[in-house]
Amino acid sequence: MLSIIIPALNEEETIQSCLKRLQPLRDLGAEVIVVDGGSEDRTVPLARGLADAVIEAPRGRASQMNAGARRARGARLLFLHADTVLPKNALEEIDSALDGARHVWGRFDVRFDSPLRILSVVAFLMNRRSRYTGIATGDQAIFVERVAFERVGGYPNIALMEDIALSSALKHVTRPICVRSKVTTSGRRWELNGPIRTILLMWRLRLAFFFGADPSHLAIEYMYAQRNW
Repeated sequence: MLSIIIPALNEEETIQSCLKRLQPLRDLGAEVIVVDGGSEDRTVPLARGLADAVIEAPRGRASQMNAGARRARGARLLFLHADTVLPKNALEEIDSALDGARHVWGRFDVRFDSPLRILSVVAFLMNRRSRYTGIATGDQAIFVERVAFERVGGYPNIALMEDIALSSALKHVTRPICVRSKVTTSGRRWELNGPIRTILLMWRLRLAFFFGADPSHLAIEYMYAQRNW
């Protein structure tokens, strides 16, 4: 069984469409779990009835995704953002990627749902960089064998860069399988803040994280930048 875990916070505009797209996968046996981080809108009631479980956890993607993993019944876990759309053959792609025991985790290529042409370049570079470094981002829909996820201790309980930290830990088990089928993720953040400024901000934060900066401080800096753009 594959368990699809969706961290959510104030996603009333996207959560229903996200979950409706996953109903065919539920029909094929996948489990869908929504983990709410304290939404102040209608995210939770809108999600009920369209997921196998809607639970609450302390705010923060790492905290929420770990809570979803603990609740999940599947031997394989897929972490999916509410504004990201899986390819139609996602289950087959994941089964093919993980069967055979050569890899214990992986991710999809990504593209942005946006009219901004520069985001096609951004997606291309993200996918190439991920193949070269073995590091995945949450936008790329990370999937992993539960045994391997538990072996590395799940997502570290940090305020930002949890996907980078998880990827770094899983790389010591096996390198990721990089599925060329694409998930489609929203370009709303990039459009709102400007693609160049967003790229520069993310690279600056990742560089700081690499050199040992406190993720909680980086999260504050990230939110401050978002509010002031």
